Amino acid sequence: MPVKVYIPTPLRAFTQSRAFVDAAGSDVAGVLRDLDQRFPDLGARVFDADRNVLKELDIFVNGQEIGALGGVETSLDDGDELSLIPAVAGGAVMTSEQVDRYSRHMIMDQVGPLGQRRITNARVLAIGAGGLGSPLLAYLAAAGVGTIGIVDFDDVDLSNLQRQIIHDTDDIGRPKVDSAADRIARINPNVAVIKHREPLTSENAMEIIPQYDIIVNGADNFATRYLVNDASFFAGKPLVDGSIFLFEGQVTTFIPKKGCYRCLYPSPPPPGMVPSCAEAGVLGVLPGTVGTIQATEVLKLILEVGEPLRNRLLLYDALAMEFRTVKIRRDPKCPLCGDDPTVFALIDYEAFCGSPFHEGAVAAAV
Repeated sequence: MPVKVYIPTPLRAFTQSRAFVDAAGSDVAGVLRDLDQRFPDLGARVFDADRNVLKELDIFVNGQEIGALGGVETSLDDGDELSLIPAVAGGAVMTSEQVDRYSRHMIMDQVGPLGQRRITNARVLAIGAGGLGSPLLAYLAAAGVGTIGIVDFDDVDLSNLQRQIIHDTDDIGRPKVDSAADRIARINPNVAVIKHREPLTSENAMEIIPQYDIIVNGADNFATRYLVNDASFFAGKPLVDGSIFLFEGQVTTFIPKKGCYRCLYPSPPPPGMVPSCAEAGVLGVLPGTVGTIQATEVLKLILEVGEPLRNRLLLYDALAMEFRTVKIRRDPKCPLCGDDPTVFALIDYEAFCGSPFHEGAVAAAV
């Protein structure tokens, strides 16, 4: 059986758009020579004028960079996979530690070394380091998201620990952004954490949100939820929205100009109609399920694979252990993203929702 060679998107124009090609050779050099003979235009992107492999091209064998193996003399067996990864804008050569850390991603056809670089180059903002933020932050860090921002100005409380697993008993009294950042560093020291220990408001939202590629909302109040929705829309950023209550959760993904939270809920419920989790309670494991679904949506958006929950609302009933999906649509009459919008700037969301932000508002995230 020949060696399988992964061809990333920038090089597929030279292999008839094929993502994988088979090649013959007992070592890396032999496989590269075979590719050069069969695909001369590809060979020009592999070798320099002296027939040396270009320095801006990384080569991996079964997820390991050949520099950590035997270089181009690395021997190959039938069924091995070789990956050609050219430098991309903003990219950096992976260390051998990173190759090992992300090896289970890099052997996936849907991810591969190039996809892992996309994850590493991504910037994701989490609104809240609470119940939903805990699994979200942990899994995004483990996956290798290069830059994670956290908006939260609450402190860790004993009552948080029943569900907010990114914090532990020793963190009680500490700012959640500090506790979460320390935990992320222990999970993956390659991740840069930007701490926004401040309430998200109409005054600072458009300074913070545009810095990131994807926004993830785990706020625990309607004022922040509408604020994040509007600011993400104005910044042109995808928004992965999640919420939980008692035994039930919801997740959806809003793509700019394809619908927004106002299309789903044009106006907030009357004050006091929907109690908060602090008032009604929440099953401790519920945010783990919903938060990891949000993390999955984020990675799919980064990798541009699969179908995000665009125009779909995922409903999770933990008591019945049932998932249901309902279709939602962009409302042409939506005041924000509709055909004749009337909202062109961030507003007073406390007045709009008829209730103030909770103390520690954007942090609490159930």
